[in-house]
Amino acid sequence: MDMTRPLRAAALALVFAPVPASAQTVVYKCPGPPVLYTDALSAQEARDKGCTTIEGAPITVIQAPRPRPAPAASTARPGEARVDPADQRARDTDARRILSDELRREEDRLAALQKDFNNGEPERRGDERNYQRYLDRVAEMKAAIARKEADIAALRRELSKLPP
Repeated sequence: MDMTRPLRAAALALVFAPVPASAQTVVYKCPGPPVLYTDALSAQEARDKGCTTIEGAPITVIQAPRPRPAPAASTARPGEARVDPADQRARDTDARRILSDELRREEDRLAALQKDFNNGEPERRGDERNYQRYLDRVAEMKAAIARKEADIAALRRELSKLPP
């Protein structure tokens, strides 16, 4: 982690801190990477480090955003986050049933697409007097079949991940 970033933020916070008119604080600018602006040094320490005073410049503090509190769920202990085995089996069974139903529907749709595709020679429709329109429809059908096959393969992979 870059350590100069927090130091720069602290330095900027000190430089831009508002100073009441009645306060007589001295702010020092100390050389070196990173340049440090501070009012926490004594005059002797500032001289020893080679710091110079800043006079006449208005100083403002920029408030850093406050960290948000962590959500309650993240504070739970690992033992409390466990799911009852019976509930987990029920969830797995539901997931398997849902995926199986979806797989069956997709396989039916694929069969219908392949029937219409007719091994790459679907019947021409009346609006396809232009041969290019027919070729475009055949290409779209071929792409749709490829997508359905990919969907079916993904569903089968998901089903294989579930416990029996």
